Amino acid sequence: MEIAGPGGSGAGWWGACTLAVVVLCLLSLPLGTEVAGTTTQRSTQPSEEIQPQADTQAECGIPAVTGKIFGGRDAPQKRWPWQASVLYRGMHICGATIVSAYWVISAAHCFQKSHHPDDYQILLGYYRLKSPTQHSLQMSVYRVFVHNDFNKRYFMGSDITLLQLYGPVNFTEYIRPACLPGRNPQVSSSASCWITGWGMVTETTMLGDPYTLQEAQLGIMDSQICTMFFQGPQPGNNTYSVQDDMLCAGDLMTGKSICRGDSGGPFVCNLNNVWFLIGLSSWSLPCQQPVSPSVFTRVSYFSEWITQKQNSSPNPDPSSVPHPPSVPPGVPIFPSLGNIHKPRSVLTLVISQVLVLLLISLWTLQL
Repeated sequence: MEIAGPGGSGAGWWGACTLAVVVLCLLSLPLGTEVAGTTTQRSTQPSEEIQPQADTQAECGIPAVTGKIFGGRDAPQKRWPWQASVLYRGMHICGATIVSAYWVISAAHCFQKSHHPDDYQILLGYYRLKSPTQHSLQMSVYRVFVHNDFNKRYFMGSDITLLQLYGPVNFTEYIRPACLPGRNPQVSSSASCWITGWGMVTETTMLGDPYTLQEAQLGIMDSQICTMFFQGPQPGNNTYSVQDDMLCAGDLMTGKSICRGDSGGPFVCNLNNVWFLIGLSSWSLPCQQPVSPSVFTRVSYFSEWITQKQNSSPNPDPSSVPHPPSVPPGVPIFPSLGNIHKPRSVLTLVISQVLVLLLISLWTLQL
C-alpha cells in the first residue's frame, strides 16, 4: 500500500497537471451525477439496495472498533475483522474478505498458478502476519471458483474468485464478515471508503516486520476520468479502461494506492453505519510518484454470480477436513505472486486531454 512522499522531476509535472484536472473535475460534479457507476445522491432514507444480501449474517459489516485514522498507516486491531490473507503453499500472496461462515472472496488473478484447493489456506483474525494470536485461524479451502471470464473480454475483466471453506467460522470481535451489496448499491459522495492489506509499501519496499495490517482512505472517482490515467500515446487506445465490472478510487492529494500483495483485498464503504464490500483490489499503475488511481473489481456487478456459486455448492462436512487447520508461527510474504496487475507502457494524460478537461472544469465552475 503506497504512501507517497514528495514527487521528483519529470513525471511529477504530469502528476501535477493530472492532479489539477481531477480535483477540478471532481469539484465540478454536482450531487446526483454518476461516480464510477454509483449514484451520489444524498438521502436520509435507507435504500433497499444498501441492505445486506439475504444470505448474509446479521452481524456483517459491524466491527468492534470504530474511528477514523488517516490512511496508509497501521490499522487499529479489530477495526477490519473481515480482512483475510490467502496463502499459496504457505506464503502470503493476496488479500481476501470473509463474507459468511463458509465463504471468502478474492481476485481471480491471484489464482492463476493453481485452482487446486489444497494449494491454498486462508488466514483469519490476523493483525500482524508475523504474530498470530489466540484469536487467529488458519482455514482449509474446500473449493475454488475462479470466474470463467477472467481477462477474456478485456484487460482484467471479471477479476473475482470465490473460496469455500471447510468451516464453519465462528465469528468473534476479531473475525467478522463484511456485508455483500445488492445489485445496484447507492453510494453517497460523502461515504467513507477504505482499502486494507499487507502489500508492499512501494514498488521496491516491502512492508516490514511484523507485517502490521495497513489501511488507507480513498474516494470513488468517475470511470471516464479514471480511464484517462491509463491511456497510451495513440488516440483512442482503450486497451486499459475502467469497464462496467470495475470501479475506480484514489487519493491523489496525499498519494495512496494499492500495491503488490494487496491484490484481492477489500475496498469497503460505510453505508448507513454498516461496512459493505464494494470492491476487490485488482490493478493499477506502479505504486510510485506520481500516484495514479486504483482499479477494483465491482462486487455488486457479480452479485448474481456469487449467489449462483454459493447455491450450487452445499456446505461440506467439517469432519472431512483433510488436515486439521493450525496457526503457523509466522507467515512469509512472497511478493512475486498475487501482484497488482499494471498496464505496461502508458501515459498519465496527453496535453490535449489536460487542456480540454481544464477548460470544461473552469466553464462548469463559472455556472
